[in-house]
Amino acid sequence: MQELMRSNDAVLLSFVDALLKDAQIPHFVADVHMSILDGSIGVLPRRILVDPERLDQARRLLRDADLGHELS
Repeated sequence: MQELMRSNDAVLLSFVDALLKDAQIPHFVADVHMSILDGSIGVLPRRILVDPERLDQARRLLRDADLGHELS
């Protein structure tokens, strides 16, 4: 899996997760449970990981949604 993006913004992460699910692009949201380590204040970003074979398609999807500036 390769990193598509990382963010602390839960709404943005949820939106990208929904976009990828709708496009049937397999992905994984990493570091979801890391808030235990930072005291639940959200300073540790979460990462969205995508299969390398689908990474270009996922990047294109985010650019089409005007989220290109969020890409890793």
